[in-house]
Amino acid sequence: MTGQGIKTQDWEAFRAEARRMLEAALDQMQTASDHPWQPVPEDIDARYAIDGMAHGAGAAVDQILSDVMPYHGGNTHPRFWGWVQGSGLPSDMIASVAVAAVNANMGGRDHGANYMERAVVNWTRASMGLPEGASGILVTGTSQATVIAFQAARLRVLSGLRKTGQGGVRLTAYAGEGVHNATLKAVELLGIGSDNLRKVPLVGGQIDCTALAEMVAADKAAGALPFLVVGTAGSVDLGLFDDLNALADAAADLGLWLHVDGAFGAWTRIADEPYRSLSDGIGRADSIALDFHKWMYVGYDCGMALLRDEAEHRAAFAARPSYLEGAERGLAGGEPWFCDYGIDLSRGNRALKVWTALKTYGAAAFGEAITLNCQLAQVMGQQVEAEHRMALAAPVVSNVCVFTARADLPVQAQSDLNAHIAQCLQESGEAVFSTTRVGDVVMLRAAITNHRSRVADVQAAIAAVAREADAG
Repeated sequence: MTGQGIKTQDWEAFRAEARRMLEAALDQMQTASDHPWQPVPEDIDARYAIDGMAHGAGAAVDQILSDVMPYHGGNTHPRFWGWVQGSGLPSDMIASVAVAAVNANMGGRDHGANYMERAVVNWTRASMGLPEGASGILVTGTSQATVIAFQAARLRVLSGLRKTGQGGVRLTAYAGEGVHNATLKAVELLGIGSDNLRKVPLVGGQIDCTALAEMVAADKAAGALPFLVVGTAGSVDLGLFDDLNALADAAADLGLWLHVDGAFGAWTRIADEPYRSLSDGIGRADSIALDFHKWMYVGYDCGMALLRDEAEHRAAFAARPSYLEGAERGLAGGEPWFCDYGIDLSRGNRALKVWTALKTYGAAAFGEAITLNCQLAQVMGQQVEAEHRMALAAPVVSNVCVFTARADLPVQAQSDLNAHIAQCLQESGEAVFSTTRVGDVVMLRAAITNHRSRVADVQAAIAAVAREADAG
């Protein structure tokens, strides 16, 4: 046999390159305000092309510094408020180094990382107000968490589901108008079908529980099996919250599983008032989907599915062929295994990012940052109202501010201008707004889930919008 395969020949040289990469990464993170999004070069595909040859760690670091680090998505910048994207933490750097060195498979077995994930699950469970013994698992994000929760909800009403399938049963699920696309994808992936996701009218931005009851009764009369209602903690467009206590009461009366999409809004549970009370009742849910990579700021990707009943959670996924049998002692011990609570057998170590963040900064700091984000959205709303030609789409409730730059223009002209302003400010590096449609108007949208943002950033961004509105 010839060759040596993958081998580090010179560890001292490799250490030097690793240190160079670490210092550059820390520098970029420390000076995040100097690094907004910028368009990628036209030849980026050619730069990234892989020729299959060995060029060494030094060459890899050189190209990462020149061709990777500058062309990021921009969400580390303090004036990035597009979509709902988290901003990352310096503590992620420390956690990522340990994650790479240990390379833990979190599917199961008896090693420390699994105990750390249980600690993260338990802290999150308590933060959300779920009882002791509730179950959870770290996942890629709310989209995957939603699938996990819905599968457990299906199994509650169809006990033989895993063996016989859903068959001819028509399950119906319920969610408010404007529910996040993760819910739609979940019902499609699970074979429930998007036609069976019934959109409940909203009253004051919240699910109308009277209309919900009427829809459930009509569906039962038509031969369907209603099984699930989805409450929203932080809506996509306007950051609105369902009345989760009222929804929990309705779900109990109607025999429905209550799932809460709390992708970002669930974290108001650790904020100060008046924002904490927005998510009152979330602890009454049968399941919650949430993200750490949004409003807990940790690096991508990191979400969680929480389920009230551990037995229902495990029953939906547990499967142990002979090669995965546990043992009383040794590495095959360490029950329970996380592979019995989700889709993946091979799982990366997301828990260490969360644990390191909480260990580094303390839980109170996250509550303060979340509260500040909501306060900044209020400031932005006030700035908009102070500009006589701007107008809010709706009052600011949490951390989302949606507005038009020129309410005095016709609908299509407003839409065109707002889209133009979003693009101009993204390209100039001054601020990142996304857009959304409210009624017939495309509007500017700021979803502030950025721990680096301050009042001065909001003021500068609104001034830039006003400038572009005048120019337009």
